[in-house]
Amino acid sequence: MRWNCVTDNTRTLALRIAAVTVATLAAGGPACAQNPIVFSPGNLVVSRSVYDNKAGNITVGQTLPPNCTNSCVTATNDGTYPTVWNNALVDGSFGITSKIFLDQITTAGALISSQQVPNSAHPGPSKNQMVTSFSSKSELALNLSLDHKSLTFMGYVAPIDAIDVSNSNTPGVVDPTNPVGENVYRAVAQVDQYGMFHFTETNAYSGNNGRAAILDNFNGALYLAGNAGNGGNPQPNGVIVGAGAQFLTPLMEPESAQDPGAPTPVASFNVTQLGDAEDKIGKDDNFRGLTIFNNVLYYTKGSGGNGVNTVYFIDTTGTVCTDSNGIGAPVAGAALPTVPMTYNPSVLQTKGLDPNNMCVLKGFPTALKSKTAFPFGIWFANPDTLFVADEGNGDNTYSNGMYTGAAAQTTAGLQKWILNSGTWSLVYTLQAGLNLGVPYTVANYPTGNNPATGLPWAPGTDGLRNITGVVNGDGTVTVYAITSTVSGNGDQGADPNTLVAITDTLAATVPTGESFTAIYSAGFGEVLRGVSFAPGTM
Repeated sequence: MRWNCVTDNTRTLALRIAAVTVATLAAGGPACAQNPIVFSPGNLVVSRSVYDNKAGNITVGQTLPPNCTNSCVTATNDGTYPTVWNNALVDGSFGITSKIFLDQITTAGALISSQQVPNSAHPGPSKNQMVTSFSSKSELALNLSLDHKSLTFMGYVAPIDAIDVSNSNTPGVVDPTNPVGENVYRAVAQVDQYGMFHFTETNAYSGNNGRAAILDNFNGALYLAGNAGNGGNPQPNGVIVGAGAQFLTPLMEPESAQDPGAPTPVASFNVTQLGDAEDKIGKDDNFRGLTIFNNVLYYTKGSGGNGVNTVYFIDTTGTVCTDSNGIGAPVAGAALPTVPMTYNPSVLQTKGLDPNNMCVLKGFPTALKSKTAFPFGIWFANPDTLFVADEGNGDNTYSNGMYTGAAAQTTAGLQKWILNSGTWSLVYTLQAGLNLGVPYTVANYPTGNNPATGLPWAPGTDGLRNITGVVNGDGTVTVYAITSTVSGNGDQGADPNTLVAITDTLAATVPTGESFTAIYSAGFGEVLRGVSFAPGTM
């Protein structure tokens, strides 16, 4: 069952860098399906979330997390933006669900249309709905399907203004040690060129969040990236199985008719493959970004207190990653996985998903718990050139009008990697124009310092998250990227951020003076998350 979303009837270009007034978009509803908004090939689509700015979303003194039975705290702030996110300082699971919009823009940043994803205020047939967690910075990556006819992204089957959903259990995988006492399905949304949606629910990512999905329409498979677990150690078997890289069969029926089964992982990595000692089982598979290139699935890990922050690939041949040193390169001609991985359930608590079928891509970092590598989005310009977005270290140390920890970084931004004799090498990192660590102004944001943190409200850019790109006909590439932020906000993932673009000479091995340009920005109470070319773009 498909349903066309409603349009955003409040958004204008006055909130954008290109400050141009446009007519208010028409309100949606059932008629929207009869007159669908079409995504035009060659345009960009940006995922944007808007916080429902109501003081009553949470009450000072309210118990957090919802229904908690251990490690309970009380809310310090009501639901007013942005002070609401100071609650994250006392509740490590804090978040509030919010609406998702898909903004269609030109490559110069001009807004063409905006579509609201079905939610509790504007549901589709059979109450189809999906939301995001507003401050969860790793969510809502956008990816084109392999036939380029649809976009996919992930969220939660929950109403708007629900608290701490991003760390809830899933109904089929309940961890009794998770302090968040609610159960919520995760879901993959698929939208085609005509703005028509359908959703596939999953029990994966219990205790945490699904972050990205790609549809292989030729084999009828969805490949997912995310993280699981918000409880004690050891984690339940279902949490371990539902982490990391997942395989899902896309469904056409409405959400009300779906009955998700146990999670079905497609791949796994364990630090013991590199000769390191075991850590928290399941947390090595804390993946953020993914892409497919030449029939190989690539994943990134860039956060968490366990594992290796780096770029990985799935070895479907069983000849590279199993019983190897954990480092390798894809086998030429390998096929994409068409079924979930086979693992030994009897060793889940000691070895995780064994045997492991992922490797660190040869040449990329292998250090445990790195403080300098934070890869997020990845984009192949060609078989020998890979661009990696590094989101930055999140260090909001501030002095003399600058976020000094962010400003001092040398690897945050857009990394260019070149393949030479089977090994990838970092040739340079593009940072010019990002103004790392420099505070910027957000209209209607508080001025001065946040009393809860003693640091400025004004955010600064820390690095980049999700990216996409295009190879131009003149030997250059243009990469579009979503910025990450540092600030004195109680949750730095709640700061308005920006879509930036840069054009790079493909054959260059040293920077040639190129610089990022801001082309589209989130306004007050908004965040940008993912970017992709529109369905139909080839």
